[in-house]
Amino acid sequence: MHPLKVELEHVDLDRGDRAVLRDITWRIQPGQRWALIGHNGAGKTQLLKLVAGDVWPTPGTSRLYRLGTGSQREPLGIKELIAYVGAERQDKYARYDWNLSVFDLVTTGLFATDIKLNDANAAQRRQVRSVLRKLGLERFAHRRMLTLSYGEQRLALIARALVSKPRLLLLDEVFNGLDEPRRATLLRYLERPSRSRLPWVLSIHRAEDLPATVTHVLVLENGRVRYRGRRSAKALRDFFSTTPPAHDGAVRLPRASRSASPRIRIAAADVYVNHHPVLKNLDWEIRSGEHWAVVGRNGSGKSTLLRLLYGDLSPALGGVIERAGFPRGTPLEDFRKTVGVLSPQLQSDHAREDLTVEQIVMSGRHASIGLNAVPSSADRRAARRALTAFGLTRLADRRPRQLSYGQLRRVLLARALVNRPRLLLLDEPCTGLDAATRGVVLTQLEKLARSGVQVVMATHHASDVIPSVNRILRLRNGRASLELPAVRRSASSRRR
Repeated sequence: MHPLKVELEHVDLDRGDRAVLRDITWRIQPGQRWALIGHNGAGKTQLLKLVAGDVWPTPGTSRLYRLGTGSQREPLGIKELIAYVGAERQDKYARYDWNLSVFDLVTTGLFATDIKLNDANAAQRRQVRSVLRKLGLERFAHRRMLTLSYGEQRLALIARALVSKPRLLLLDEVFNGLDEPRRATLLRYLERPSRSRLPWVLSIHRAEDLPATVTHVLVLENGRVRYRGRRSAKALRDFFSTTPPAHDGAVRLPRASRSASPRIRIAAADVYVNHHPVLKNLDWEIRSGEHWAVVGRNGSGKSTLLRLLYGDLSPALGGVIERAGFPRGTPLEDFRKTVGVLSPQLQSDHAREDLTVEQIVMSGRHASIGLNAVPSSADRRAARRALTAFGLTRLADRRPRQLSYGQLRRVLLARALVNRPRLLLLDEPCTGLDAATRGVVLTQLEKLARSGVQVVMATHHASDVIPSVNRILRLRNGRASLELPAVRRSASSRRR
């Protein structure tokens, strides 16, 4: 099997009228394991897509693929040898309702198709089972993709990439949404003995996601290479200990509503997603003054619980959910306008919208995906306040496709706050954010909690739990248990 080498020589990349990458020179050789790091908006995803052949460099700049003794400048015939896993590919499955079984999903990697077009032979089926076993996914083989948690879906797509036996593996923030055991499983795979010649590139934001076997580091800053070379403790330390350029404008939070916080009561609730049971016999109440962290393994039901609170899902027959101040028969839209919400599903929904950033934030005023009416002057003023709070004013006219994953996450946080909510439902709010932005966001969320806004946040990272959280709900296999707030205080004190 001939090794694959990729060479970029002074490559530029433009998207529309905006420069994304400038003067990129980079060579990826067999056996190299690269960490790709940079702040939100630095260009990491676009660089990976450029290497994968999914986007094209500016004419006149050079991208070269070497396979054995041959070489070519176009990715035709080479793309099938490169496996790329990122948020965009994952979102496509929900967008197009590609609800394959996990076994069939991984099998499509053998044929480089998105949907099942071919049947695997006996040897190929053994190959699929072997990859599922290595990533701890055997018990999910017959589960449908869209019934899995976000983190489980991510691991299934990594299995799909690996089964194709690629010559180059590109992993874009793949630790996002993974619980600690799943994260450890993936790290073990990436930290296999160095005898493997498979080169890979892994983009990350958290220092704890850096595999021990990384051999090389590339640091991007504003679309340019700041460092490129062998693993350097100084380069890593410099990046993870510094902050990006200051956000534009003063950071001011929208004033929180002082009306009474909502109370929500759930009783005997079973919840199904695509006919698969996720939550079982849930009894829970959110009382005034309580701020909750919802924790648990991938697939335990955290995202489903937040969707139940918001009204995207309903309990099965016999279950009850009551929202104080919103009696039975009240339109859900009335309740939703008092709630700020953020989730991976919401990000997937907005990633394909053709709205500007300002319009996306304004849509939060009406709890809608998109705008159903011409925005009012009040809508515009509220959007400007929220954009300023998250340092997003310079991005106001951009579209989602022009943003990095982390930038779009900040936009959706601004959208969640635009209506001065009484309740915030946050599903992994810090996913995709660099360390500095994460600090700003958590500080803002803490101020909101202290001002009277109730917070319910699902997270896998103890360091992302804000100090005001005074209740913990742990989910195990769809069932809930309460834990002492002391667990939370220990986590937050470590952060401080």
